[in-house]
Amino acid sequence: MKWEKDYVKEASGAQRIIAGFNIFGHEDAGAVIRAAERAKAPVLLMVNRDARRDLAIEHWGALLRSMAEKASVPVGAHLDHCSDPENIRRAINSGFTSVMFDGSKMPFEENLRITKMLAEEAHAKGVLIEGELGNVPYSDMGSMDVRMTKPEEARLMQENTSLDWLAVSVGNIHRLADRKVPIHFDVLHTVQEACSLPLVIHGSSGIYDEDMQKLKHEKIGKMNLGTSLRKIFGDTMRAEMEARPTEFDRQKLMKKSVENVEEAAYNILMSLM
Repeated sequence: MKWEKDYVKEASGAQRIIAGFNIFGHEDAGAVIRAAERAKAPVLLMVNRDARRDLAIEHWGALLRSMAEKASVPVGAHLDHCSDPENIRRAINSGFTSVMFDGSKMPFEENLRITKMLAEEAHAKGVLIEGELGNVPYSDMGSMDVRMTKPEEARLMQENTSLDWLAVSVGNIHRLADRKVPIHFDVLHTVQEACSLPLVIHGSSGIYDEDMQKLKHEKIGKMNLGTSLRKIFGDTMRAEMEARPTEFDRQKLMKKSVENVEEAAYNILMSLM
């Protein structure tokens, strides 16, 4: 089903959250869609840097758009974490329903200028756009320098661009597989007081369950998840290969991984409703 409206904005005011799942092939994309159909919930299939290295943006757009059209719930294709305006434009013209310009490592003024420009281009094609302020570090990249989102910058971003969603840093960390971190709700509240845009939480696999439930009562419209499903897929397939050393058919070897990803995605979707 087409992503016909801004479900993220709608959710941010309705005490529920849209899940965005990083996917890496048609197998886990299909699993997430089936989970969303069971939960009767809109869902975003997100293509991150790792996925873009293996398959061109144009191919991802065609694949995910065709899968979405067959779904019984709204399914969107989202370009995740992209700091290259040309790649943003490629996604806008390739069937993606939303894009994320990540200018968080740039000086604020440059981030603001490019976000404003790309938002105008995206909206001209009916595509939604997400920006980011603050630094959400990656646990597997050495530096754990957390730079919280500044409320004043969030206010200026909203006032000076037509941005649809804003990703924030409020204690969340990308790619936490074996531990959890708390959300700094005091920081989140100051951002929400300054900015009324639907907010996005990245690194949601590393957030405590009780904090995820509390976030439903804030202005959060979307939560990004990738590591938890990625780990389930890989761990299950490793166990399958060890248990079936003579099997060579990858579809058979991945079958249980896909099933486990679907079940995990379903449980996440239900918890955010």
